[in-house]
Amino acid sequence: MVHSVILVRSYFLLAAAAALASVTPISARAQAGFDGAWSILIVTQAGECDKAYRYAVQIDHGQINYDGTAGVELTGSVDRSGRVSANVQRGDQGASGTGRLSGNRGRGTWRGKSSAGQCSGYWEAERR
Repeated sequence: MVHSVILVRSYFLLAAAAALASVTPISARAQAGFDGAWSILIVTQAGECDKAYRYAVQIDHGQINYDGTAGVELTGSVDRSGRVSANVQRGDQGASGTGRLSGNRGRGTWRGKSSAGQCSGYWEAERR
């Protein structure tokens, strides 16, 4: 009896481990659907921020990375359904945005603060 309980527990643990292992690649593949090079256009609609900025970013396993020379820190994430959450920071100035990617495009809104005050607008993304 003890031997069969141990055997059942072993099979259960093995099945649970296999199930968890199979979930991870699916999530990674789903997020990988947005991986690659993207161009982000950030446009000001209200407030005293610069009119527009364009950044080339890389999405890798759902993480947004910017390695450009504009002197800003741009970070964020994309979930497997395409929801985006991102931040741009330069000194005491910064903005946060949300939105959605779908296929090869995306759009959302942002709010932030410049040295002159509050501002807001929209962003658009295009896969490169």
